[in-house]
Amino acid sequence: MNRPVVLISLKSPHSFWQLSAEHERALSAAFPDIEFRTASEEDVPHLLTDAHVYFGWRFESSWLRDAPRLRWIASPAAGTDHLPAAEAHSAGVALTRSYGFHGKPMAEHAMGLILGFSRGLFMSQRVQRNRTWWKNDLAEGFFDLAGATMTIVGCGSIGGHLARAARAFGMDVIGVRRTPPVAAEGGITWMHTSVVHQAVSVADVVVDLLPATPATDRFFDPDLFSSCKPRSLFLNLGRAATVDQWALLAALSAGHLRGAALDVFDPKPLPARHPLRLHPRVVLTPKSATLCRTYMDEAVAFFADNLRRHLAGRPLNGLAEVPTTRSPITGG
Repeated sequence: MNRPVVLISLKSPHSFWQLSAEHERALSAAFPDIEFRTASEEDVPHLLTDAHVYFGWRFESSWLRDAPRLRWIASPAAGTDHLPAAEAHSAGVALTRSYGFHGKPMAEHAMGLILGFSRGLFMSQRVQRNRTWWKNDLAEGFFDLAGATMTIVGCGSIGGHLARAARAFGMDVIGVRRTPPVAAEGGITWMHTSVVHQAVSVADVVVDLLPATPATDRFFDPDLFSSCKPRSLFLNLGRAATVDQWALLAALSAGHLRGAALDVFDPKPLPARHPLRLHPRVVLTPKSATLCRTYMDEAVAFFADNLRRHLAGRPLNGLAEVPTTRSPITGG
């Protein structure tokens, strides 16, 4: 009797984002009745014929035609907007994202960006080469985190990690999502997306953790930016498509926002002379919020738990929803 086949394609130039030999040995030892095969991304389409499960960064909808036995596509990523959720659903193939471990590095990244603005660190680095002293400028521009309010739009599990980090600095946290928890959770004040304008109007820091869905396309538009509290700080660690970048630039140029920190933007990378690159109150990071030395260890552990569920016929964690115009506005 042939063993079920799991095809894995998790190559990366960074060791913490790729499957190691140790990971392969651990999976084989934990699942002796499964045949694990690894492949480069280029070879995946040619090796899917026998695969029952696929675990990888990328999957093209056209690959489904050559995967008659495939029942499940698993991704270590937090989002599935880059994967063929609708096509997989139509083919009777489950598609899952991963969660629970992206929040730690993203919370650290977000707080680093916030501190860079609140303590004037970015300004100091920018002017230290051509000015001898700038203390008065910092005295005018800094702000305290203790007692400040952070509003997290798309507050899911990643938002929960960030909320805990923010509260450690004495911040109050508002979490915005379409389905707020019934009970108080994690010291977060929950608000429904229908009152998102109110939620951002009281925030000193607004963090966008929205996934990319038809419902969230350009969610942060001119109207929502105009509702933000004057001199607030805006961060986007969600998806670039959720922000109208020209509306953001207008809010910055008008002085309505004190600054913006973006880990995602469109196009990627931005052209050399793009206004977001050149704006003195914008800090860009190259989609690096999830850099984490233990990333693949935790991704494999999440996958292994789901594989046990799959083999036992139990519901999988992280099932992707088929995109619709009413996709929920939550976070990862």
